[in-house]
Amino acid sequence: MADQGTPGPDPCARTITNPISGERIVIRVSGAETGGRLLRFDLFLPSGGHVPAGHVHPSQQERFTVLAGRMRFRLGRRTLVVGPGETVEIPSGAAHWFGNPGPGISHAVVDVRPALRTEELFVRTEQLSGRGRLLGTRLPRLSDLACVILDFQEEITAPHLPARLVRFGLGPLAWAGRRRARRSRA
Repeated sequence: MADQGTPGPDPCARTITNPISGERIVIRVSGAETGGRLLRFDLFLPSGGHVPAGHVHPSQQERFTVLAGRMRFRLGRRTLVVGPGETVEIPSGAAHWFGNPGPGISHAVVDVRPALRTEELFVRTEQLSGRGRLLGTRLPRLSDLACVILDFQEEITAPHLPARLVRFGLGPLAWAGRRRARRSRA
């Protein structure tokens, strides 16, 4: 069911859900359709839903235009709360986090430039939710998370950590995760 003022789902659109964060992403324009210049999607967040952690897109810009509800953004040390009709631009390299502080579902249109492999990143994080868990939590295993972080370093990184440190620290965990995945397919 659509929210007030929120269009219903397009039956041709690709929907990606992340039960860990509560995000529902509906791809409107894929990177493949734009020669990699743009990924556009609708982002729906339930009350209290948010991205799992602060992050940085090293070479991508994001633009969020809120259509319904409210969204809270943390950009560096600043916090912004925006509502319908307001837009937040996040430059490449800027540490940020976002979530829904309101009582209802928030809905934003998000443009990511260039698209890179962001859609594939969303699919991989959705797949993680169906795998093993970290010590009974909703979080994925650290080894699975390490694989995603290393596989998508162009799209997303941890703020304030040098890339070499991330690769060095997560490499053994990613190796273990890939090894377990190969064994389970055999």
